[in-house]
Amino acid sequence: MMMDIYVDEETLRREREKARELRKSQWWQNRIARGQCHYCGAKVAPKELTLDHLLPLVRGGHSTRGNCVPACKGCNSRKQSLLPVEWEEYLTRLGKNEG
Repeated sequence: MMMDIYVDEETLRREREKARELRKSQWWQNRIARGQCHYCGAKVAPKELTLDHLLPLVRGGHSTRGNCVPACKGCNSRKQSLLPVEWEEYLTRLGKNEG
């Protein structure tokens, strides 16, 4: 049984600040330079890619390199605070999961 984790506002504020710093890093610039969405694989202008947390901050995730991926705005908006397994289930229901 999956339980949601309550994350306090101070933790969210701190993690969002870390995400802002991560977006300024050379590591992030290299990630978005490829211009590809982590989720749908669409080619997108690097400046159009957003930073998405695989494990969302509100679900206990952190702003670390291992938890942040480039996503097109459409995927990021649809994924919202879903966990990776929930996102896969969503895509499967849509019939768009190719693998």
